[in-house]
Amino acid sequence: MEEAEIMRIAISGAGNVGSALSRAATGAGHTVTVAATSQAKAADVAAETGARAAENNVDAVTGADVVVLAVPGDVVAAVAKELAPAVRGKVVVDATNPLNASFTDLDIEETAAVQTLRRLLPDSAVVKAFNTVFAGRLGSPQEDGARLDGFYAGDDADAKKVVADLLASLGFRPIDAGGLRMARALEEMAFLNISLNAANEWPWQSGWALLGPAA
Repeated sequence: MEEAEIMRIAISGAGNVGSALSRAATGAGHTVTVAATSQAKAADVAAETGARAAENNVDAVTGADVVVLAVPGDVVAAVAKELAPAVRGKVVVDATNPLNASFTDLDIEETAAVQTLRRLLPDSAVVKAFNTVFAGRLGSPQEDGARLDGFYAGDDADAKKVVADLLASLGFRPIDAGGLRMARALEEMAFLNISLNAANEWPWQSGWALLGPAA
């Protein structure tokens, strides 16, 4: 397998997803910077995962090739407005899920939540990815010897190639789901997996994999 290109990745968010993604990305050889509302939290995650702790979101994205939003769905708009000038021309990955306050449904204004993010970041290449993967599987993307699928959606072909390469470098099988319109399906897939684990008291380790011929 061809050696993956090293990327400079900025992660906004140091919760379960942000910390797990930081660990997986540094483990794959990428350079990672982490930002969080609490700088102390960012420092703890950075120390644990081998990343750099940023002073704030804008500091984190400076010099980054890829910016990942790994924050709660209800703060995505605020983070996007804060970052908009700093992420012009950059690939922005939306790893969030727009859960409502009671976690009983999705809170979506447009066809997909990521389309709202795209509107807030008109000068960035926005791609939906990683939202269908539980934090606990970001570092273990295989099940019974088969790679889990890393679905992604976006309207910019070059940005999608970057995200596909990132997914592959972490051990996932990249699956191009289409344009941002198809991100609605990815958000619903994530909601379904979340709901099943919550309702059945599963251990939050289930993941998506398409079976059968794909070529």
